[in-house]
Amino acid sequence: MNDLPISRRHLLALAGATAAGALVAPYVKAATAPSKELVLVTWGGNYRQGMEDGLVKPFMKETGINVTILDTPDIAKVKAQAMTGNVQWDVFDAPGSMGAAGAANGYWEDLPQGLFDESDLLLPVQKQLVPFFTFAGGVAYDPARTPDGKHPNTFKDFFDPVAFPGRRTLRPRAMEILEIALLGDGVAPADLYPLDVDRAFKVLERIKPHVSKWVEATPQTVTLLQTGEADFSFTYANRIQASNRDQGVKLGFSFEQNLNGVEYLAVLKNAPNKDNAFKFLQFAMRPEYQASCMEAKGGAPISRKAYPLLKPESLQWLPKLDAPNNAYINDGWWAKNLEPLERRFKEWLLA
Repeated sequence: MNDLPISRRHLLALAGATAAGALVAPYVKAATAPSKELVLVTWGGNYRQGMEDGLVKPFMKETGINVTILDTPDIAKVKAQAMTGNVQWDVFDAPGSMGAAGAANGYWEDLPQGLFDESDLLLPVQKQLVPFFTFAGGVAYDPARTPDGKHPNTFKDFFDPVAFPGRRTLRPRAMEILEIALLGDGVAPADLYPLDVDRAFKVLERIKPHVSKWVEATPQTVTLLQTGEADFSFTYANRIQASNRDQGVKLGFSFEQNLNGVEYLAVLKNAPNKDNAFKFLQFAMRPEYQASCMEAKGGAPISRKAYPLLKPESLQWLPKLDAPNNAYINDGWWAKNLEPLERRFKEWLLA
C-alpha cells in the first residue's frame, strides 16, 4: 500500500477513538416480504449529485431498489425519530462526530459480519459505522477578486480580519468551527484536544461581526463566493473540486492548513428498510463505486483498490493527511460532547 497517496497510519490517527468494538453476529433477516425502497440522508448540492451519479443510480440499476434521497443529515432528527419510535430514514451519511455521537447514544444498527472486504479498507469498520471517505476543510476564495497575498491561507489568517479584511462564511455548528477557531488563535494541531471551549467562543466573538453568513446548507459555502456575496469561506476541498469542474467560476482552495475528517455511513436503529440499507453500505464500499462516487463528488476513498481507478487530476484534491500544519477531528471526543456544545453554540448564535 506504499504507493497510495494516503497512508494508513495517518488515517488511523484521523479516525481517532470512534466507537469501536467487535462486530456482532451476522444479521438474520426477518420473515417478511422484501422491501424495494431505501431512504438515504446525505448532503446537498454537487455532493448530492455526485452521490446520485456515482453511487445511487448504479445501486438502483443493479438491485432494483428505489432510493429516495433527502438533504442534510441532522443528528437531532435522528434522536427525535428514535425517541418517538417513528424511524423514517435508513442510511445516514455521517461526519465522524455525528457518527460517533450516534453510536454512543444507540442510534445505529450493528453491522453484520462479512459485509465488507476489510482487507481492502484503509480504515477498520467500526461496530456500527463504516468509513466512507476522508475530507479536508479549509479556506476558499475567488482568486479573481482576492489574488495571492490578499486572501487567507491558514486559519490564523482567516481569523485575522485586520490583515485580511472581507466578508466570511462559517457553519452554524460547534463541530469543526470550534476547532478552526482555536487553530486560528494559535493552538498547535497536536494540542487541540481536549478543546478549550471557552477560548474558542472568545475567538468566535471577535470574528462574529465579520461573518456575513452562517451557512446551514453546505452548497452555499461555494455559491456565496461565486456570486460575490462573500470573500472567504470555510468549506471543503471536494466541494471546490466539484464546483470548478462543473461550473464556470474557478475558485481557489488553500491546502496550507486544513481540518481533516472521516465521513461514515450508518444504518438507523430499527430502520424500515434495514436489509436494503446493509446492501447499500456493502455496495458503497466496492472499489469501483468508491472510485466513481469520489470522482463525481470528491473525497478520498477508503478502498485501496479504488485509487488506481481515479483520474490523475483528482489526486491533487485529496486531503493532505501528512501535512504537519493540519489537524484531525477527534470523533471520540465529540461523541461525548456534541449535544451540549451544539446547544451552547446555537444559543451563542442567537445572543
